[in-house]
Amino acid sequence: MSEPFVEVINQQTLMRRVSEMGARVTADYPDGDLVVVGILKGSLFFYRDLLAHMPLTCEAEFLSLTRFGREGRVSVAMDVSIPLDGRHVLIVLEIVDTGLTLATIQRLIEAHGAQSVRTATLLDKAPRRIVDVPIDYRGFEVGDEYLLGYGLDWEGYYRNVPSIWAVMDLPHLAENPRAFDAVAFNAASQRP
Repeated sequence: MSEPFVEVINQQTLMRRVSEMGARVTADYPDGDLVVVGILKGSLFFYRDLLAHMPLTCEAEFLSLTRFGREGRVSVAMDVSIPLDGRHVLIVLEIVDTGLTLATIQRLIEAHGAQSVRTATLLDKAPRRIVDVPIDYRGFEVGDEYLLGYGLDWEGYYRNVPSIWAVMDLPHLAENPRAFDAVAFNAASQRP
């Protein structure tokens, strides 16, 4: 049997790509005056590192959504706290899958009166797209595996793993939610 967890993007590769994305955003907004909206909780690590690679005058803001019901309806748990009227806004997400959540976020930001809305995502599961949504800054296109680390979680755990791992045996993880501990944290402690 193959390994139940496989590292698909190591920490060095992540940091290199996030740095490149930050440089692209900076080039697109040379005058700054940008509101960068991180979507909680998954984008937290990507958001922090992206901002660190954007030497711009920008405002950091957050938005949190809640999913409920079998239909996966989305509601706003925490809205932005500053006016977005006439502002340039960059939405930062850890992953775009079907596009349904991103479409909701984009409509919400536009309803706040933003002058322009762009999106940065670390991971794009383009083959699973149901709704065509624009993504202006994309880190990596990924497959359909369940992913953990660097903001991605399993029932709230493993966001703090510094690289991204694919779960190759989801039933194994479901039966033993702490099965990833030894792999993730041992691998993290082995890094220079």
